[in-house]
Amino acid sequence: MKFSFIVSLVGWVVVFVAVALLYYALRAFGVFHFLEQTVTTVTSSKGHAGSDASAWFSTSTVLGFTMLAGAINVVLFTALATVGAVIYNIVTHLAGGVEVTLREAD
Repeated sequence: MKFSFIVSLVGWVVVFVAVALLYYALRAFGVFHFLEQTVTTVTSSKGHAGSDASAWFSTSTVLGFTMLAGAINVVLFTALATVGAVIYNIVTHLAGGVEVTLREAD
């Protein structure tokens, strides 16, 4: 359980840093500005100004959802790895396991 928790926690940090770097790179290139303009253009009509997509692509929203998804991933990965290890140990105990003998070649 401890090992799977540490691995999933490290994975969370790696994914968060990758998303943050990708987000700032795309923001520097102006991708989100063009996406916001496209959403506004597509959803506008004569009597309606269109949807404002700037809140969808804000830094706090993107990184907040990344942190939420990472936290859920840490909990699920730790729980599933622990349950998997318990099931493996039970099956190995019941079936006797597999014995492997290694020897040097002559």
